[in-house]
Parts: sequence; C-alpha cells; structure tokens
Amino acid sequence: MDPYNPASFNHRLEKLSTGKTYHFIDQLPKDGLTPTTPTILCCHGFPDLWYGWRHQIAPWNHAGYRVVVPDMLGYGETDQPKDAVEYSTKNLCADLAALLDLIGVKQSVIIGHDWGAATVWRFALYYPSRVKALVTLSIPYVPPAPVYISPPEMAQRIPNFGYQVYFGDERSTTEIESKLETFLSLMYRFPGTGKSFAKLGQLQSTLANADELQYYLVQYRNGGMLGPLSYYRTNKVRFEEERDHKLQSEVSPSFPVLFVWGTADPTCSTKHVESMRKFVKNLTEVKLDGLGHWLMVEGKDVLADHVLNFLASSGVKAKL
Repeated sequence: MDPYNPASFNHRLEKLSTGKTYHFIDQLPKDGLTPTTPTILCCHGFPDLWYGWRHQIAPWNHAGYRVVVPDMLGYGETDQPKDAVEYSTKNLCADLAALLDLIGVKQSVIIGHDWGAATVWRFALYYPSRVKALVTLSIPYVPPAPVYISPPEMAQRIPNFGYQVYFGDERSTTEIESKLETFLSLMYRFPGTGKSFAKLGQLQSTLANADELQYYLVQYRNGGMLGPLSYYRTNKVRFEEERDHKLQSEVSPSFPVLFVWGTADPTCSTKHVESMRKFVKNLTEVKLDGLGHWLMVEGKDVLADHVLNFLASSGVKAKL
C-alpha cells in the first residue's frame, strides 16, 4: 500500500442490495480475517475520493483492522445518479448498511470527514446497532432540525457556510467543471493560503490557475461534478426524511465517539463543537492546533495514531 500509488490498494466494484454499484477499497489484514477482526469503514467528503484516506489505510490495516473505503455515491467509479434525491443522507446511509451487508460485517467502526462526517453522524441515528465506534472529523454533530432552514438563511446566520448556497445552485456544476483544475487546487489548500472559499460570493472570484494531483483530476474529469454537488441540493428532502422518520436528537451512548478537529478550519467553529456536547454523551475530543479542514493530509502523521489510541481505549483494539 503506497499512498502515492492508487493501484497498490485492493480495489473492488460491487453492486449493493440497494441497486447501486460502489467502488471501494477493501484492505484485509495480512493474516486474513477472523470472526473477531474489527472493520473500519471510512467515508470521505467534498470534493474528495477514497484516495483522501490514503495515508491512514496502511497504518490502520497494519494494526490489524480490515479497512473499507468507498468512493461515495456520485464520486469516482461509484454510480453517479442524476436525481439529487438519491444523495439524501437516508439513502446514503442505506447504501453504507448495504455495503456492510455485502462484506459480511454486522458492526463496524465508522469514520467520516466533511460530508462523510455529516453522513456517519446520521448513520449513527438511522442504524445505531451497526456502529461499534464512531469517529468524525471536522464536522461537529448537529441534531435534526425542528424546522426547515434554507441554505440562504443558514448562510446569513453562519457566513462561513455561504459556499453552500453557490454549490446548491445548479449553475455551479458547469462553472466548476469548466475550471476544474483551478477549483480543486483552491480547495486542497493548507489554512492561511489563498482566499477563503467558505464565504458567500468569494468562491467564484477565487477560481484561479493552480496545480492539482493528477489522480483527482482524472477522476473528476471522468465523472464530472454533478454527483458531488448534488449533496448540497438535498437540504429540503433531508429535513423531510428526518422529520418523517422521527430521528432522535441524541446520539446513542451505547458506542464511543471520537471527534477530531483543526483550530484553523473555517467550517468548524468552537461554538458548534461546544453545542454538540449535550447531544453526544459518550464523547472524546481531539483538537489539533493550527490544522485546517483536510486533517487526513495536514495531520497524516498524527491522525492515524489518535484513532488507534481511541479505539484501544474503547475496547475496539484489533488482535495481531
């Protein structure tokens, strides 16, 4: 497993019981599986791929875990439906449950970053019995909303969420695709470099030329941006699904939860981290000073260890 060689990982392409075909990495421990081998399921965010976890897969795998990392719906070689409803969190969670069914895993450590974090927070509400431990990066827990708040309203309340208004506009698809290399290079920045992509009205003006990893660029050129951006076009349907399902506000205390965040991340405020504590009782927090949004790269030397230490202290340690 060479993080700079995507072909060195074990790739699978399988059709799930939900009818969708998913591409995913399925990295088994070197000595094979046993009935007690724990599985780590990793969910990436926007705009990312399974490849965002390239620095963590080997350390977790070498520690004895089976590591499963899909291209999320709409990304890479996974199916890319055109209907935005397919990208609702409830549908995504059903796909994740079906993926666990496919590989024969009843309970898993579930890890998510960015949109992946938002998805696995909801997975913990929809499918709590499938969670052995929960790890989320960068996006703190927000309980189901009692009333619908539109993206423009949210951006007025939280200016750093202004980018979601732009991504939610269908015109952003072709605009971003026409400047794809520039867009990706702007998104994949360390904190403090370049202009902010977070505030309303700034995204369009920051689309300037920059280099980007060839693997990402090829994947996005092949698949386009409709799938990834569709996540931002599901606000209303997500609210309705959660209301109709009567999702509870508190995350179950039956499994341990780790939240990791960087103090330089413009999308993660101390206020929101503090507010989630009353809803997540079995919570451990790790604050990474000076790091931004892309913790799997910025914190690649420490993130894997933080997760392994958390799992060991929570009784989910793999046996070598």
